[in-house]
Amino acid sequence: MTLADWLSETRERIAEDGTRGIKESIHELYIGGLRRTNPLYSRGEHVFERDWDVLVVLDACRVDLMSEVAGEYPFLDEPDTLVSVGSSSIQWMERTFTEHHDAELRDTVYVTGNPFSKRVLSDEDLLALDEVWRYGWDDETGTIPGRHVTDRAIAAGREQDYERLIVHYMQPHFPSIPEPLTDGMNAQTLGDGEGWDSPWHRLRRGELDEETVWSSYRSNLDYVLEEVGILLENLEAERVAISADHANAAGEAGVYGHPKVPIRAIREVPWYETNATDTETYDPKLEPDAERGDIEEKLGALGYL
Repeated sequence: MTLADWLSETRERIAEDGTRGIKESIHELYIGGLRRTNPLYSRGEHVFERDWDVLVVLDACRVDLMSEVAGEYPFLDEPDTLVSVGSSSIQWMERTFTEHHDAELRDTVYVTGNPFSKRVLSDEDLLALDEVWRYGWDDETGTIPGRHVTDRAIAAGREQDYERLIVHYMQPHFPSIPEPLTDGMNAQTLGDGEGWDSPWHRLRRGELDEETVWSSYRSNLDYVLEEVGILLENLEAERVAISADHANAAGEAGVYGHPKVPIRAIREVPWYETNATDTETYDPKLEPDAERGDIEEKLGALGYL
């Protein structure tokens, strides 16, 4: 965004929202300044430099959030951290699926609920690419349910011959399925062509309190960890890593959510190691289907595509 664009948008905001519009523009200018400091921050550690057979990616998961619930899940008993290569999902994908790691990628299956894969990857880049978001979108919750990703990951584990498997869940990224704080990312909220208003944005503006947002965030993590538990009991793997593509800022340095800014709250992510044994106690139900005609329009309105 150029200075002229910013000034034009600022005038529109002030005309529409008065003082609130001024605050929004100042915040936008501040975030823009932070983005310029990206080259000064660590590039992070590439996940392919670590040793694993299966990598479970929990979208937008903070280290402290994971620590709060770790005691409730036996497979989260070896805590560690990683400095992610990105501050957002698309940045993580762009810096993870690179030509430098072509050899590993040719033996990797990627099962993903995150629609940014469309902007970064093609079938030729990996051994197999299963974009669950294309056929697994749920209008009621306004996101891609964890079970849909679990189904396809278990199917990949039983049907594919690979060296590495990456399973990318959309949770605990908002909207929270157990404790929704908005109408979610669905046709109703996108019907006017505007983007989705995240709980992080609403927290920054004072429309939600910290306790409410954190409770919703945590319940969404519990939701997806239940799915990880099912996955680990229906997959054969000696080394499973559970991590995240990026985290979320909750007010650190005046930042909320995960804009592409280089702060520790966003770039430091959990890293847990465990194993998996296929007990064959669950049979996947979701099968790939023809791409739904309206899904790209919805995700495009969110800024995903």
